[in-house]
Amino acid sequence: MNRKWIAAALLSSTLPFPAFAQDNAPADDAAAQDDSIVVTAARTILPPNALPLTIDIIGKDALDQQLAIAGSVTDAVATLTPSFSPTRQKLSGAGETLRGRSPLYAINGIPQSTPMRDGSRDGFTIDGFFVDRVELIYGSNALQGIGGTGGIVNQVTVGAPKEEGIGGRVLLQGTADDGFSKDGLGGKIAGLIQYKAGRFDATVGAAFEKRGAFYDGEGRRVGLNLTQGETQDSKTLSLFARLGYELSPTARLDLIASRFELKGDGDYIALAGNRLTGVPTSAVRGIPPGESAQNRTESVALSLTDTDLGGGNFVSQIFFNRSRDTFGGEVATQATFQDPALAPVGTLFDQSQNRSRKLGGKFSYERAVPGFEALTLTIGFDALFDKTEQALIATGRVWVPPSDFRSLAPFGQANLKLMGGLVRVAGGVRWENVKIRIDDYHTLASTTFRACSATVTTNCGPSTYGGVDVAGGKPTFKDLLINGGVIVEPWDGIRAYASYAEGFTVPDIGRITRAVSTAGVDIDSFLDISPVVSNNREIGVELKRGPLDATATYFWSSSDKGQLLIARPDRIFDVQRQRVEIEGIEVTLRVAMPIDGLKLGVGYAHLKGKYDSDSANPDGIVDTDLDGTNISPDRLNLNASYNKGTLSALIQTQFFLDRTFHGKANPDQRNNFGGYNVTDASIRYQTGFGGLSFSVQNLFDKFYIDYSSDTRLPTDNLAYFAGRGRTFMLGWDYRF
Repeated sequence: MNRKWIAAALLSSTLPFPAFAQDNAPADDAAAQDDSIVVTAARTILPPNALPLTIDIIGKDALDQQLAIAGSVTDAVATLTPSFSPTRQKLSGAGETLRGRSPLYAINGIPQSTPMRDGSRDGFTIDGFFVDRVELIYGSNALQGIGGTGGIVNQVTVGAPKEEGIGGRVLLQGTADDGFSKDGLGGKIAGLIQYKAGRFDATVGAAFEKRGAFYDGEGRRVGLNLTQGETQDSKTLSLFARLGYELSPTARLDLIASRFELKGDGDYIALAGNRLTGVPTSAVRGIPPGESAQNRTESVALSLTDTDLGGGNFVSQIFFNRSRDTFGGEVATQATFQDPALAPVGTLFDQSQNRSRKLGGKFSYERAVPGFEALTLTIGFDALFDKTEQALIATGRVWVPPSDFRSLAPFGQANLKLMGGLVRVAGGVRWENVKIRIDDYHTLASTTFRACSATVTTNCGPSTYGGVDVAGGKPTFKDLLINGGVIVEPWDGIRAYASYAEGFTVPDIGRITRAVSTAGVDIDSFLDISPVVSNNREIGVELKRGPLDATATYFWSSSDKGQLLIARPDRIFDVQRQRVEIEGIEVTLRVAMPIDGLKLGVGYAHLKGKYDSDSANPDGIVDTDLDGTNISPDRLNLNASYNKGTLSALIQTQFFLDRTFHGKANPDQRNNFGGYNVTDASIRYQTGFGGLSFSVQNLFDKFYIDYSSDTRLPTDNLAYFAGRGRTFMLGWDYRF
């Protein structure tokens, strides 16, 4: 492999790692199908056929095509990945999963999640205009450390310029609903300038987007979740910069910085729907209480890479990342925040804000063993320090106490090529040494509720939420996480593999600590803070020969102390720690047709998940289906694409299949899912002065209740949201 090419690839991100580059996106991306591409979400520069993992690469053309339809990277990933949950079309991604577990969102390998108090805003931390490609690693793994229990979604930003002088890109877009409503109009303007002179290069850019109100398939305003946050009726400003310097033909120094802020305009209040009559939540003009929901993320990373250091590949990165997620005030007198010491019960308004800061470093060195080139070894070390809290900003109280997370993790990987590459064996270990520190704190004094049901008949109804002193502590855990697998490639383009990998995360400690209502609790002995360790076992086959590009994967995973979000009647979710088992099938097929440039594609995913619902006395037997908060529906994707010369076009349909939730904890089955399908279309023509694109989301103006709303809070009329109706987007982009 060309070392100078590798050096250029490393500029886009640090910590490279290949895998099976399936690229199931409809658009043609030559780079994504080139075996020499470095998949930076993992930790080696070996070729794509070297590791037993399922990976998709959404290349730049395919990503831009999806961004022109739905507008966000999260929507693009969800659309193209059958085992990914359908998005909620909200700022919050709570309940959006990959293979039934939470994925780790990263930008150039920098984690965007806040696992100790998951605000679920990690899918909106950079504008897609600055993303060169998205790498998806499926299934539990610890390649990037904490958080990858469902997989990794790594957004690789724009790389360094390759040619001397000045270049760049400009984008203009306009969006309108089917009725061209004045308040439904939106627009985006973005620009990027790159400069290269000798060994030095610089890239700077900015993107501004204003989104209008969303309308459903019946012409009604889509309801707002003012507490968790919205992308509609909002403004976004995203800034990006990178400075690079070539220390030698193989060594690079790069500084990458970004800032992203999305803020709701606060022009509407929610209007409750009616689940019994099928009328969804809507919105009317009004001023919601407090500050509008918003999120802000800032990130700086300095990386040093050398692809020929002592005959091996050296990668290092230090980074700083901080985020501030403000949750809105949908209910002016929310019961959770009431405190009679501050104001009469029922009159006190408050809203919360997550604050997180991360400081970390990643280092790795890889080379073939001298004299035994068939064996490649990688050693490395990761460190992460995270401080997170959730404050109540109107009264200055603390809801979730400041929590410090520290992870120190050395790791090693080995990859052995046998019989000239017919068989490969890969494996490795990662030793996680984690410490969490929480100081003494006092819980809120408000009143909350515990739902009464057929299985909960005592200690239910109104109860004291907290107002108790909790002794802090320094819980720790150490674990050896292993991975391994075998690849067999009897002929070029045909391979099969089997693998096992473990991933870990911490449970949403914020939800656990803030819900303590019993005096005398000591964090050091509070068992619910123990980590979530999940495994991923899978068997896959891949065929890439001639006009065929097909994959099929069967996987199953389990975790003894999984993490479930359980809804309370006051619309706040608590965490339960129970055994979780998930299994599924993923199938993709793309066929190049006899008509030059025409391809047809199919994607299918079937997932089944269960958990042990005996929270009081868990017996380790899974007896209840995971609901829509914790697992995605089965899905069938169909698409047809045409790419030739100056013209490209796409039509795609997603069928979300109906699902009935069975089990001990689902006696009334109110959260069953009826299913729906949505069709999108896009066309682009390259002129002599830029490209013109026209896209339609929900082409047939289908009215539907989104999956999350249909299954997540089955009795809540304020959380009964319809999906977005037919929406037009007209765009122009120009490169120079």
